[in-house]
Amino acid sequence: MVFAAAALFIVTLVFVIWQPRGLSIGWSALGGAVLALLFHVVSFQDVLSVTKIVWDATLAFVGIIITSTILDKVGFFEWAALKMARAANGDGRKVFLYVIFLGAVVSALFANDGAALILTPIVLEKVKLLKFDVKKMIPFIMASGFIADTTSLPLVVSNLVNIVSADYFHIGFLTYLAHMIVPDLCSLGASILVLYLFFRKDIPERYHPSDVPDPSSVIVHRGMFQASWVILAILLMGCILTELLHIPVSSVTGVIAVVFLAAGSRTRVIQPWKVVKEAPWAIVVFSIGMYVVVYGLQNAGFTTLLGNVIEGAAQGGLFAGTLAMGFIAAVLSSIMNNMPTVMIDALAIHATHAPSGMQQMFAYANVIGCDLGPKITPIGSLATLLWLHVLGKKGISISWGRYFRTGIVLTLPTLFVTLCGLYVWSAFIR
Repeated sequence: MVFAAAALFIVTLVFVIWQPRGLSIGWSALGGAVLALLFHVVSFQDVLSVTKIVWDATLAFVGIIITSTILDKVGFFEWAALKMARAANGDGRKVFLYVIFLGAVVSALFANDGAALILTPIVLEKVKLLKFDVKKMIPFIMASGFIADTTSLPLVVSNLVNIVSADYFHIGFLTYLAHMIVPDLCSLGASILVLYLFFRKDIPERYHPSDVPDPSSVIVHRGMFQASWVILAILLMGCILTELLHIPVSSVTGVIAVVFLAAGSRTRVIQPWKVVKEAPWAIVVFSIGMYVVVYGLQNAGFTTLLGNVIEGAAQGGLFAGTLAMGFIAAVLSSIMNNMPTVMIDALAIHATHAPSGMQQMFAYANVIGCDLGPKITPIGSLATLLWLHVLGKKGISISWGRYFRTGIVLTLPTLFVTLCGLYVWSAFIR
């Protein structure tokens, strides 16, 4: 059983990352789950347990992506990008900083995958408008991809990893926000610093402000644009109420998505069926299928073994345990993708004999490691794979070797600072 569980996991992961002939990640994960059942690595009861864990996370994620897609059709993100280019008033370094800030906001509110999928082409178009050559474009491209993950910490809905972990450890929206807002600010600050130091020689000093078009020119429908602000405020308030009312986050994101679809249809800004059809439904199948395969690793004893490693690290104290948990999650995410990693680590944390308070601290450190660690390698997160796919369609190629050399230098110090921020802040609010 041990060999079968490990082999199935590796084979499934290879197909998820490789995607031969455009094979959907959902089909790959589903195939792995079916084989796990056939080889008795998992039971039907395990499938039900996994579904119970991930259904809210996946549907909430789909709702957020649908909302962000409609906002993109309205011209919301492009308007924001042009506003920031105008505000920089010809200063290339300010534009670089504003791109990072925009990426952080989009990632926080609309998930890291939404930021990678929507913001990347917008950033590309804007730097082309500013007449930057390829060498001068690279800092902006890398910054938009890097920041999509490193600032996807503050809200439960900022990353699918966050939702899965919060659901598994029964952490409410406000409780999660209270613990992760400061670590996210630490991550943002560290990201700005490492990105600027790494790319400072390539960032253009000046551009012509006249090259930036009027932001209002990209707004597709004025009424929908104005309504977007109201809908976003309701979305945030609704997510806050989920903890107080003890209702799933997906119930709020789902209702908001439906309302937005109806409004978009009425104003003829979008074709609702097309938006729904293009939503990442493969993620739903992927989440359940991949986590069924991961559950097989638990049944084979792998998560218990990892739990022993975490317990051993915790012997050095809470700070040492927090750092160890975060870096373990980061390394595993960079090797085998953060989606299976967050569940493996969650099961391992649950298997430890640590007090509940320490387990929750490890849960937050696991989220940080799974959000930031993927930036070390191109296969670490779906957001990075989407980002590379978008760049490829735009004719920009970044080799895996170059990505790794950049990713490891940028990620490790940012991860360390963020974990330190988590430890200090958690001690302060305890």
